[in-house]
Amino acid sequence: MSDDFAPPPDAGKRTQRDERRGFLLVFLSALFWSFGGAIARFLEMGDSWAIVFWRSIWAAAFLLGFMLLRDGGRGTLRLFRDMGWPGIAVGLCFATASSSFIVALAHTTVANILLMQAGVPLIAALIAFLMFRERVAPATWAAIAAVICGVAIMVSDSLSGKVSPVGDGLAMLIAAMFAMATVITRRFAHVRMTPATCFGVVVAGLFALSQATGLAVTAADMAWLFAFGAINLGAGLALFTTGARLIPAAVTALLGTFEPILAPIWVWLIHAEVPSARTIVGGSVVCAALLVHVGLEFWRQSRSRKPRIAGMQATR
Repeated sequence: MSDDFAPPPDAGKRTQRDERRGFLLVFLSALFWSFGGAIARFLEMGDSWAIVFWRSIWAAAFLLGFMLLRDGGRGTLRLFRDMGWPGIAVGLCFATASSSFIVALAHTTVANILLMQAGVPLIAALIAFLMFRERVAPATWAAIAAVICGVAIMVSDSLSGKVSPVGDGLAMLIAAMFAMATVITRRFAHVRMTPATCFGVVVAGLFALSQATGLAVTAADMAWLFAFGAINLGAGLALFTTGARLIPAAVTALLGTFEPILAPIWVWLIHAEVPSARTIVGGSVVCAALLVHVGLEFWRQSRSRKPRIAGMQATR
């Protein structure tokens, strides 16, 4: 098994029922997140920072309510206290990514943003190698090279003037921030990251408040902002942070690919926003590289489990 997809410390304690539940929760989180671009296109307000503020407020309210319901008041305070600097770092990464997502939507297509994010697990492997000298398998290097080629094809639209380079730059920043958060989360697997994501959306909201020109919204926009913040962002985060602890990292990454695959489809079906040919080609390269790589890692993990299971049965 490569170091890129090492199991969490409590992997041996998971039951088959836990893994099935984790599979469902992570898939649902990807499904919830995939509607983000489609929801954003319904908003009529023009101030991106006002959108970030209201989305962050609703997401923070949902996440705080989720933790209070699950862990109680004292448990929630303990979670915030125990997250330490890893949680703060993850929160800041998420604040940057979630804010950049809204601003990027004003400059590029949903497909460009989401398909670049498909390469996050492989970018995370590269960051882990550069920062912590974690071993990267040759197959992972090949997949990283494929992702770089795919992203280059998508970004080439910026050079042709069809898409703003600001939008593609922000899309790359989003992927880098998610990758950094992934590396930190994996190195500090014992830290619960739900309070970190709540902290992140609060930071994003406060920064957006200082940048917004006005916060007035129509009733229709507020309804969409509630869906955008509480359901798309907040519920998606709650599902992901709960389910990702129950299944192998390779499976989590594989299920996460449903978001960049489904999101452009929803926007195309609902808003007739058709991705460019270069976006489709580049996105296909990125998704194919990730699917092949994660599929191989999942296969390796399955093979490594069989001897352990056989050994356990032989000792009974």
